[in-house]
Amino acid sequence: MSHTRTHRRLSLAAASAATLALTSCGLAGGDDESTIGEAEDGITTLTVGASPAPHAAILEFVDENLAEEAGLDLEIEEFDDYQIPNEALNDGDLNANFFQHEPWFDSEVEENGYDIVRFEDVHIEPFALYSSQHEDVEDLPDGATIALNNDPSNQARGLVLLQEAGLITLAEGINVDTATFNDVEDNPQSFEFTEADASSLTRTLDDVDAAVINGNFALEAGLTPAEDGLLVESAEDNPYANFLAARSVDEDHEAIQTLDELLRSDEVREYIEETWQDDEVVAAF
Repeated sequence: MSHTRTHRRLSLAAASAATLALTSCGLAGGDDESTIGEAEDGITTLTVGASPAPHAAILEFVDENLAEEAGLDLEIEEFDDYQIPNEALNDGDLNANFFQHEPWFDSEVEENGYDIVRFEDVHIEPFALYSSQHEDVEDLPDGATIALNNDPSNQARGLVLLQEAGLITLAEGINVDTATFNDVEDNPQSFEFTEADASSLTRTLDDVDAAVINGNFALEAGLTPAEDGLLVESAEDNPYANFLAARSVDEDHEAIQTLDELLRSDEVREYIEETWQDDEVVAAF
């Protein structure tokens, strides 16, 4: 059976327009009814939102090698912006998404009241500190400018990376999951911190001394932690594993349960290990 697969990449503007169009036409969900269609010839089609790398690549592997036998066909929508996939999922424009870690998921649900649920961990993309100007973290000069994410959960993650390397100290008693520049208590090298959207951090490298970059955007830019990172986050006991998310009404839907199982299968583990041999992506199951 041939698969009919949609695989589009959406910028923030395009994704917002698409969501608005679906909502205005009455196609968006956001209620207690599932938007997953009935199976046709034993195949259920799921529309899944994902970051391009590695999430969409992993979903492509599942779609091409595992999905049909399991009764699924995946339509993969790629998003460059972290803000859109949960909104689109909550509204019923997506059946599932695959792009985020728990701190981001929790903050999105709390802030926006999304009625979505998460499944088990699939993989980790270690954060790393990159530089186009310096070859070693010890080369960072006093007053160096370091760029980090402008969203709370990932900015905190970057600051923890710098703290664990002994470059800064965060104030005692704070919640490190939500730490910001204001929580830096000791900064012996007087680093200057600047922030940017996650998707644009790779483009800042020529303008700053270093930048802490999300694994998926580093991959897109051809950067790998092992080869290019001045500092690399440990994958062991890492709380930032990525996972599948779905609307609460679909938590027990057979198709969603099946996709979750496929994403955590031995075949996917082997694919991850063979595709990202420098631990740019690490299986978390």
